[in-house]
Amino acid sequence: MTKGGDDKWKASLSELAYKVCRLGHTEPAYSGALLHNHRCGFYHCICCNQRLFDSNTKFDSGCGWPSFDAAIEGTVRYVADKSHGMVRTEIRCVQCDSHLGHVFDDGPTSTGQRYCVNSVSMQFDGASPSDQ
Repeated sequence: MTKGGDDKWKASLSELAYKVCRLGHTEPAYSGALLHNHRCGFYHCICCNQRLFDSNTKFDSGCGWPSFDAAIEGTVRYVADKSHGMVRTEIRCVQCDSHLGHVFDDGPTSTGQRYCVNSVSMQFDGASPSDQ
């Protein structure tokens, strides 16, 4: 993960997106533009445009960040995060190593997973039903 000084990312991302994606920060709860997005389509990494999540896997967990019950296979990597006095599983984009958020084993669907993702780490691409 970039610790700062990466001019390419600073020039192409908003200040908040840079802090979240490249430095591992978290956007404020309930502040993300994609939190209440209910359109059909795909969520892509804001840094490299890697397709990460299908809208069919999104649900409202009430946690303040967009939540999904599964990532598109092979698009995220999992890293043990021992910060903040707890052990969590961080999720990062496999293509550009962007910090996306965390995944928890308390999801309400059959997968049992809750991918809690920073809105600012993603962009949404609406898709027609034939693309699904």
